[in-house]
Amino acid sequence: MITVLLFGGIGAARLWAEPPASLTPQLGLDLAGGRQIVMEPLTEDGTNVSAEQLDQAIDIIRRRVDGGGVTEAEVTRQGQNVSVAIPGNPTPEQVEALSRSSQLRFRPVLVAQFTAPEMEMPEQRTLPLPPSLIEEQLEEFEQQQDAQEDSETQDSVEEGTSDEAEQTEENRGGTRLPSSGSDDAPATEAPGVPAEDGSDSTAPPVQEGELPTASDPSSLAQITPELQEEFSALDCAAEGVATQVAAAPTDQPTVACTVEGDEKFILGPVELTGSSVTDANAGPETVQGGAVTGRWQVNLTFDGEGGQTFAEITSRLYGYPQGEAQNRFATVLDGQVITAPTVNGVISGGTATISGDFTPEESQSLANQLKFGALPLSFEVQTSEQISPTLGGEQLRYGVIAGIIGLLLVFAYMLVQYHALGLVAIGSLVVAALLAYGSVTLLGWANNFRLTMAGVTGLIVAIGITADSFIVYFERIRDEVRAGRPLRYAVDTGWERARRTLIISDVVNLIAATVLYLLSESGVKAFAFALGLTTIIDLVVVFMFTHPLVSILANTRFFGEGKKWSGMQPERLGAKRSAYLGRGRVREPDVIAPGRRRHTREELEGGVV
Repeated sequence: MITVLLFGGIGAARLWAEPPASLTPQLGLDLAGGRQIVMEPLTEDGTNVSAEQLDQAIDIIRRRVDGGGVTEAEVTRQGQNVSVAIPGNPTPEQVEALSRSSQLRFRPVLVAQFTAPEMEMPEQRTLPLPPSLIEEQLEEFEQQQDAQEDSETQDSVEEGTSDEAEQTEENRGGTRLPSSGSDDAPATEAPGVPAEDGSDSTAPPVQEGELPTASDPSSLAQITPELQEEFSALDCAAEGVATQVAAAPTDQPTVACTVEGDEKFILGPVELTGSSVTDANAGPETVQGGAVTGRWQVNLTFDGEGGQTFAEITSRLYGYPQGEAQNRFATVLDGQVITAPTVNGVISGGTATISGDFTPEESQSLANQLKFGALPLSFEVQTSEQISPTLGGEQLRYGVIAGIIGLLLVFAYMLVQYHALGLVAIGSLVVAALLAYGSVTLLGWANNFRLTMAGVTGLIVAIGITADSFIVYFERIRDEVRAGRPLRYAVDTGWERARRTLIISDVVNLIAATVLYLLSESGVKAFAFALGLTTIIDLVVVFMFTHPLVSILANTRFFGEGKKWSGMQPERLGAKRSAYLGRGRVREPDVIAPGRRRHTREELEGGVV
């Protein structure tokens, strides 16, 4: 069943996943080549980079490109430059992500407006702007009406108007996006806002003519005429917008665009930074009840202080009406808004998610960038070129041949030593090989596991480890037969004793593989991973295939009666056939010594006495 599920998963990933899974294992740099990228560190004043800064940057880049330690990428230092060799053919986005500073900031949304006026959006109320801007907007509106009588849309955002524009049903965060409103609608009502001290997140709506205080990060009083003008003139398609936003002061409001450039914002000051994020991982998006939506998300975990701050922020934002811009909280990465969902409740558990139209690769790349922190330097890609494999297909062919020869020698030994019982060991090795091949192939698609020559060596070494498990089990059974127990009892008692030995042996191998994996680099890490994987497969095969199969065969006539070439002939093992078959006549003594008891026939036949 495990084998069927494993290869069924590979088939499903091949047919329906994006990108589709390969039917063969992914190969590393030494066997398949890849791309080498040389990056030059940059400083603002043009001074030389310190060795400490460069070493820190290399460590972060290495973890970004090989977060799981199984990609077998190589990150080295070339003078003042950094060389990164990645297996396969990475996309330009993956190359660019290596040098990204990954500044993660959380800002409250003050105003939101779509950049495409033709987008269809349901009716929503607009956000009130400060009264000082009302007259400016009205004057601009009248001037634009005089100059362009046939104009149907306006780029400015008016204060106190009702939102007659339409908006899409979902944004990248899976929530509705409020529009910035139309410019020709009359003023109506204002949404609810928090109290001035921010302590009452469910304060009643602000009355007409009142203003929230600027001390509130979500207060619209922070919007100055200059900021409003900058927002109106903001072109999300222009180059350098993200860089300019990333350099904006953290304690002041700013403007920003989404990654796609389809929406622009006025955002409040930074309330939370990426330094409060302790962990980030990618996974399928789930809803209440555990149902999977089919999309991907990034799960964030905050530290203690960050979790408390995040709870206070969501408590304040939750006081604003659903659908209003001030009910939203923007996640800004490198000056671009990657998501700005509404707040549907107070999040006090210290965790949050970034969801949207992510591919598995995009979500994993984002999670790695957030998890491994920001680079201490900025980098510029100098060269990017394809490199050939250092070993190539010839060495891989030799490795595969060595593995096949090893398997055939083990097969021959098992048949000579255990006769027909050796077929059980051969079948177990075939099952273990199938599980190893399927696991390596599936991991190549799911976790970008790359099989290098060191990994191939680890798989070949595992043949001996797996064969050793069968030998220990079979010899335990034969020891029990020599002790006079029938085969049906010898299988069970031999398994009880062999099981402890097998577990201890495999645990020692796992400990060795784990230590090698954690403390080594590059090729040794690949060897350790392959060794640990095959050790786990060995336990699964022995417990769920070998022992059950031997138990079934012990109840057959050919094996149970120790027929010739069965591998369990009692004469060959030095046991009496009568005891082996459990048919010996047990003589019951006439006199029982004081303090002794009569033993049952089952106890005598089973060799207990």
